[in-house]
Amino acid sequence: MSKVHEREPYRYFHAGEEFRVDYVPGESNTGLFGGNSNWRGPIWMPVNYLLVEALERYHHFYGDSLKVECPVGSGVWLNLAEVAREISTRLARIFLAGPDGHRPCHGGDGRFAEDPHWRELVLFHEYFHGETGRGVGASHQTGWTALAIRFIEDLARAREAARPAARTVRRGADAKKEISP
Repeated sequence: MSKVHEREPYRYFHAGEEFRVDYVPGESNTGLFGGNSNWRGPIWMPVNYLLVEALERYHHFYGDSLKVECPVGSGVWLNLAEVAREISTRLARIFLAGPDGHRPCHGGDGRFAEDPHWRELVLFHEYFHGETGRGVGASHQTGWTALAIRFIEDLARAREAARPAARTVRRGADAKKEISP
């Protein structure tokens, strides 16, 4: 659900009873649909993966002729491939350590940033908090959440492509040495 529904929940009235759907960034606030046992949250990898794939395919058809504002209200217009890349990057960052060593998916748990025995462990949760990226639900969802590996690989490739290429310098008859600018 869009964050818009935090201020303006979707409301439906039937037989004198109100039913509503609110924006919920993390754990479910209702027992409907099985509560948290079936809650998929705002960031659920299978749906996001399909969204990115669809945007890429639509870009293949429309090319640069179709642009949308991303993010909404920003005044920045991107083609669908660029939107897919933006979403992929945001999803990848959930799993990447920041300058302080903390990864959003770990929700501030210091063990994963400071303890050398835990530092390289990355948990793939069932879904992720929509505002913080904290992993929620089951913590060993290496099935569907492993789809995030594609987003992380895409981000790594983009970073590598953006780096200045190393130059090969000859010293002596056959010696080669790579020098990064």
